[in-house]
Amino acid sequence: MSLREETQWLDATASAELIESGQVSALEMTEAAIERIEALDGPLNAVVMRWFDHARQVASSDLPAGPFKGVPFLIKDLWLRYDGQARTDGNVAMAAQPPVADYDSVLVQRFKQAGLVTLGRSASPEMGTLPVTETAAHGATRNPWNTERSPGGSSGGAGAAVAAGMVPLAHASDGGGSIRIPASACGLVGLKTSQGRITMEGHGVESGLGVDFCVSRSVRDSAALLDAVHGPGVGDSVIAPAPARPYVDELGQDPGPLKIGLLDTNPQGGPIHDDCRDAARAAGATLESLGHHVELGYPATMGDTTFTPRFMAMWATSRRTGMLSMQAALGREFVEAEVEPQNWAQAKFAEQMTAAQYADALSAVAEYRRATQQWWVDGWDLLVTPTMAEPPPMIGELDAQPGNPMAGLVRAGEIVPFTPAFNTSGQPAISLPLYWGESGLPIGVQVVAAYGREDLLFQVASQLETAMPWGDRHPD
Repeated sequence: MSLREETQWLDATASAELIESGQVSALEMTEAAIERIEALDGPLNAVVMRWFDHARQVASSDLPAGPFKGVPFLIKDLWLRYDGQARTDGNVAMAAQPPVADYDSVLVQRFKQAGLVTLGRSASPEMGTLPVTETAAHGATRNPWNTERSPGGSSGGAGAAVAAGMVPLAHASDGGGSIRIPASACGLVGLKTSQGRITMEGHGVESGLGVDFCVSRSVRDSAALLDAVHGPGVGDSVIAPAPARPYVDELGQDPGPLKIGLLDTNPQGGPIHDDCRDAARAAGATLESLGHHVELGYPATMGDTTFTPRFMAMWATSRRTGMLSMQAALGREFVEAEVEPQNWAQAKFAEQMTAAQYADALSAVAEYRRATQQWWVDGWDLLVTPTMAEPPPMIGELDAQPGNPMAGLVRAGEIVPFTPAFNTSGQPAISLPLYWGESGLPIGVQVVAAYGREDLLFQVASQLETAMPWGDRHPD
């Protein structure tokens, strides 16, 4: 068996241990990952920018002695700057003339200090807007479990690459579920951290909704990476409370009996697929068997249909802000044909907004955040939900329709009613691959903790990883 095959399904921690022991060099591990990308990515289209020569140079250098020294890695093709390398943000004009960064974003600096070797950029939808990864710039990214289906979005390239075994760990970001959705669709671990846990410097749109982190194969990888990259950057206005101890020390710790709410219906009143309902129920039953108290319950805000119209002023403005950031990187303004229909429509909508409408949106977010977090203050420890209301959608299912550029976003709301609430509330939430449907597709389960309580999420996630293991499940 070749090194490419021997290391394909190792998690990042095991990969780093091989390198640290001297059994494999960082360069050999990098070459194995490059071989996998070249062999596997054709039908998946997960890696849209390949920096292989650069990665070989980095792997051959004196790498920092971080927890992932020499481990192959990908950075999402959205916002973050990597010195000397380009990005496209999933946009056709940027892809035709990719701007090259002349510095590292702070999070990229931390990835480098952790010892990670970046091989390129993974696919993202334009501006990260949709929960699928299909662009005019780069085409459709496909799910390795079933290539007729999407790996989710917006971190779909990261999800597909890690699930297919190209790399063990990849950068991802989440403004409405974009870490958790690909994790669910691809059978991975996806943690959306608390707002302010990791600096958002360099993200492009600092709306307060988004976070940057990763998708991984194991809970321990996510814990170790969060230990390496958490903390504020210069000028951050929201800073999460520092952890009491390293997150890796939470793994295997008994949190004691917890009061856990279970949501197994669509809080917006829409349908939910049997597989998604059954996944949440199975997780709830396992948690009961582990000594926790589980009962039906969830924050009422998740079913509040009056919030979305007020919030859309802020969401649309973020699309306009993102467009301005991209135009600044490109050095000119876009024309309509260079921006995907849903993003152009939202940006134009934002241009017509008044200051009073935007102020009302900010007030709506504050009200929602306080009311949602109150549920935990009132005595609940965790919430368990499906991550998605349906299995991964088919390729093309969220395309804009003639005369209806927002059709994809409307469809997105039906698919992902569970994740956006916790971007608005700022709470940490993790998607775990605890269930596979009858069709063989992975179905993620979301676990949500109170603000700042990633420690509790890691304790319970490690319990579930032991009780409902997924490490030996891989796509063909």
